[in-house]
Amino acid sequence: MTTSHHAPFAAPLPHRVDPELPEMWVVRHGATEWSRNGRHTSTTDLPLLPEGEEGAIALRERLAEVEFAEVWASPRQRARRTAALAGFESPEIVEDLAEWDYGDYEGMTRAQVHEEKDPTWAVWTHGCPGGESPRQVAARLDRVVERARAASGPVLAFAHGHSLRVLAVRWLDLPVAEGRHFHLDTTTISVLGTDRGLREVRRWNA
Repeated sequence: MTTSHHAPFAAPLPHRVDPELPEMWVVRHGATEWSRNGRHTSTTDLPLLPEGEEGAIALRERLAEVEFAEVWASPRQRARRTAALAGFESPEIVEDLAEWDYGDYEGMTRAQVHEEKDPTWAVWTHGCPGGESPRQVAARLDRVVERARAASGPVLAFAHGHSLRVLAVRWLDLPVAEGRHFHLDTTTISVLGTDRGLREVRRWNA
């Protein structure tokens, strides 16, 4: 019997190694008319639907179990209202948590963009004409990650579907396009952290 000295799959993958970081809890805002209909919503400042308000209130008990060092929210009213109903009346407004700027595609569904504009379009790779590119969104969510890394304890952030999915993959040092694998519903809780120096997703879309 011969023994191979080659181990082509044994080389460790390059990972960022960090000290144990504070957890980052992220909450997608409650349902709005456009989120329910699949319309891309960035700067359009829609209120929560009654079901969105109920979902936000339902978060209160779970979030009250954690003593957060900092609480942040996107400037959009749907995120700020979700924070208030969840028990956080005065979050710090963080502009970098705003939703991906969809530019010319604001208010359109993905199907409409494919039919009327570009049948190959995907926000993760194409970005939005008149709005933001993947690189631009990554740059500002990287700033949020760095702020969370420097916090003195757990951080809670209320924001949006695409911006939080970008936040998650940038936490993991992954390209923006990998966010397409991280489905995120309204009024859900997700938790990012580290384990033995490696960044991880501890809970997603819960």
